[in-house]
Amino acid sequence: MRARIWGCRGSLATPGRETLRYGGNTSCVQIELNDGSCVILDAGTGIRGLGLELVADHSPIPPIHICLTHLHLDHIEGLGFFAPIWQQGAEVHVWGPPSATRTLEERIARYLSAPLFPVELVEIPARLVFHDAPTDTWEIGG
Repeated sequence: MRARIWGCRGSLATPGRETLRYGGNTSCVQIELNDGSCVILDAGTGIRGLGLELVADHSPIPPIHICLTHLHLDHIEGLGFFAPIWQQGAEVHVWGPPSATRTLEERIARYLSAPLFPVELVEIPARLVFHDAPTDTWEIGG
């Protein structure tokens, strides 16, 4: 297993020379499992750079699992700028906290729609699969 932190800032991204040492992106951690599975914890602004790296060699992208700890903006604001979701044929599983009133897909669609975002969730070419995170333990990639 290998972990890489792409962002660890709080509510607001703080790019600039003074944040080079510790980074200025909001929450995003990549975990590469031993079987090659890609698990991403949160989709803050750090997910943009991660996504560009994942598509850089133009090879097929294995299924990706994004686990959202909660839906505050600093944990989802990079989702629309994650390059793999713009790849036809890519499969991205989004796991998030359950709600008694709206599905995870409906809650994410509120953010990825006008007037907050220029593209509607249903227009994204990748196959997005939304899952309520179980309250007990579960496995991704063994």
